Amino acid sequence: MKRVTMRSTLTSLALLPGLATAATADKADNAFMMICTALVLFMTVPGIALFYGGLIRGKNVLSMLTQVTVTFALVSILWVVFGYSLAFGEGNHFFGGFSWIMLKNIALTAVTGSINQYIHVVFQGSFACITVGLIVGALAERIRFSAVLIFVAVWLTFSYLPVAHMVWGGGLLASHGALDFAGGTVVHINAAVAGLVGAYLIGKRVGFGKESFKPHNLPMVFTGTAVLYIGWFGFNAGSAGTANEIAALAFVNTVVATAAAILGWIFGEWTLRGKPSLLGACSGAIAGLVGVTPACGYVGVGGALIIGGVAGLAGLWGVTMLKRLLRVDDPCDVFGVHGVCGIVGCLLTGIFAAGPLGGVGLAEGISIGHQVLVQLESIIVTLVWSAVVAFIGYRLADMTVGLRVPEEQEREGLDVNSHGENAYNA
Repeated sequence: MKRVTMRSTLTSLALLPGLATAATADKADNAFMMICTALVLFMTVPGIALFYGGLIRGKNVLSMLTQVTVTFALVSILWVVFGYSLAFGEGNHFFGGFSWIMLKNIALTAVTGSINQYIHVVFQGSFACITVGLIVGALAERIRFSAVLIFVAVWLTFSYLPVAHMVWGGGLLASHGALDFAGGTVVHINAAVAGLVGAYLIGKRVGFGKESFKPHNLPMVFTGTAVLYIGWFGFNAGSAGTANEIAALAFVNTVVATAAAILGWIFGEWTLRGKPSLLGACSGAIAGLVGVTPACGYVGVGGALIIGGVAGLAGLWGVTMLKRLLRVDDPCDVFGVHGVCGIVGCLLTGIFAAGPLGGVGLAEGISIGHQVLVQLESIIVTLVWSAVVAFIGYRLADMTVGLRVPEEQEREGLDVNSHGENAYNA
């Protein structure tokens, strides 16, 4: 059975500008994709900002909101200047070309799939924005604001863009048959590894392990989770590229997997710690959303249920046992949730996408075992690529402006020292 997906369709047409201008956009699909794009943008500002802001201490909450908001703006500009062209333009195995720099050569009537290409530009740009937003959670409460901006510019250019091209732009991993419907490798694993490398290089927060580092505002965490959950329907269903049966499948799978992950995390936490927590329910929701992201348009509802349940337990393990083993200070558990659950989701996609297991079916002649190996290859390539680029990006930032604020400023808080503001008068 030959699969026809949004990613393959959009890529093939995007690489043939002559064909794109000859087609006509479907107004219903255009409207659907504009709504989905707005939902994904909503996930970053305010979703990620609120979620991460509530997880850290009150003296640093404004610094987190500022980092998420300003990096969102920076990525948006870089995306239209050269990002979209290098990710989705015609090129080699690793980078697209320069034909769409500043979006030149894209006619007003150009079509990608059944939508105007300009909508495709912004939809894909929203993915780049949230990916960068995820990283800053691992660097919270001790990184210089200027260092964040330098790192983001480097990492976006040399990690996000080539990985997006390799998976979605017709590059290396796409040619090998890797399945990533909405961003398991491109978004979650890519960001998680960059965050982990940064957490190691920047070091632990002053007083880590000796002082209390509890979330300062759990209602804010809950609000951020709710925004992310609603926005994720644009993330997953929108990756179908059209309002069709695959979008419907991705929509229902997102609901099912999230519910299963919440229950998996809560019952796991209840067993281990004796009490179910709001933070656990929120973390479980994110774990399920991450886990089903690469799979949502490929697997059946039963597969989504299993993926969600496994992701919930895997995320709990990632933020407890694995975090202790790694001995890392990752304030918002970027790697424990997005890295671990992204890996789990990518691997299980290779299994549950198979027709006999309720999925839409693997490519003709491809066995489950072979597809899992392809999925593993895409995970390893993303892990290594992102880690190397992240290391270089952080080192460049450290050599130019320094990665970390002085200890006195860290103790007083980044809000007042980096931005001259206080979130709370008290």
